[in-house]
Amino acid sequence: MSDFDTIRYGEDDRPDEGLDPPPAGDPPPPHEEATSPDSSEDTGSPRAGDAANEPEDKRPPAEAVPDSEEREPPAIVLRGVGKVYGGATALHSVNLAVPRGEIFGFIGPNGAGKTTTLKILATLTRPTSGRAEICGFDCVREPTEVRKRMGYLPDGAPSASDLTVGEFLEFFASAYGLTGPRRKSVVRDVLELVDLGKKRDVLLGALSLGMRQRLGLARVLVHDPDVLLLDEPGTGLDPRARVEIREVLRELTSLDKTILISSHILGELDELCTSVGILERGKVVFAGTIEDAKARAHGGGIEVRVGGGHAEVALGLLTSYEGVQLVELEPNGLLIVGLEPGRSPSLIASRLINSGLDLTLLRPREVALEDAFLSLTDGDMG
Repeated sequence: MSDFDTIRYGEDDRPDEGLDPPPAGDPPPPHEEATSPDSSEDTGSPRAGDAANEPEDKRPPAEAVPDSEEREPPAIVLRGVGKVYGGATALHSVNLAVPRGEIFGFIGPNGAGKTTTLKILATLTRPTSGRAEICGFDCVREPTEVRKRMGYLPDGAPSASDLTVGEFLEFFASAYGLTGPRRKSVVRDVLELVDLGKKRDVLLGALSLGMRQRLGLARVLVHDPDVLLLDEPGTGLDPRARVEIREVLRELTSLDKTILISSHILGELDELCTSVGILERGKVVFAGTIEDAKARAHGGGIEVRVGGGHAEVALGLLTSYEGVQLVELEPNGLLIVGLEPGRSPSLIASRLINSGLDLTLLRPREVALEDAFLSLTDGDMG
């Protein structure tokens, strides 16, 4: 992996003054951080019990690990991270850890703070408080080390229509210090990985949106990063293009990459991700496995069906049972029953059977990630 220090900071986002400036002749810098919040970010108030927001110059030092307990740090760590733009707070003491090798879905409504979080991890903006790390390196104090190990794909596909696919990737490979045969080999390999090997000499302007999005993935892979930060990679893509992106991401995890993916397409995250974090009004309201999210959203939820057209009778009985929190009757005659924590579904079965009903179905309810998201968030944007 080659050294890379081509991303420049705006005056308000420079790292510690002791760091060497980037070398001359670097590619143009990315957009500098705005001084006011994006329209997509929102505000809110910290929850009681959250870690205190330390001033930027009092950020905690890296924690020492005794030799006897040395182990690889998580791929991504956020410790009490806050971000304030002017008088607007985008993030409130966010704490999160993503183990290596996971595909972690980062979801939340518009304005929740997802893009701000990704920009902090990508070293494109500094947190107002707290600490962010990639593979154990501090995103503020050690940005060069972070950029060696991280690839960031912002929302929106590449649009430099006057370059060929090969020229586009060779430019970025050069920015990461790759030269000569090695650079050409890397460009060839990443194009094959994203199934664009036959498009090397095609102008970007002639590519479909799905192809350009895959090219964006190839761009963030040229320096072989350990961690990928992907902001809405499926936005605007047709179903086939989304499937193609999903297959590329699955292949990347087989190469030991850790992927943090922000998306509104919850059905795809449900199939793709191992864990999720839910962000609302700048606060993490849930972080864990998808199974845990579903269990917390509908703990004890079961599906019940009775024969003989007696669904209404079963509805009345279930509503009266102790330990039943809610009962919903769907148009197809299926009953959705929510039980209090610790209540066994067998109690429902025995009571319905003892009442003379023909119980034909009793099973845990299949919950989608979208159901969990709606249950764990309140939808309040302010």
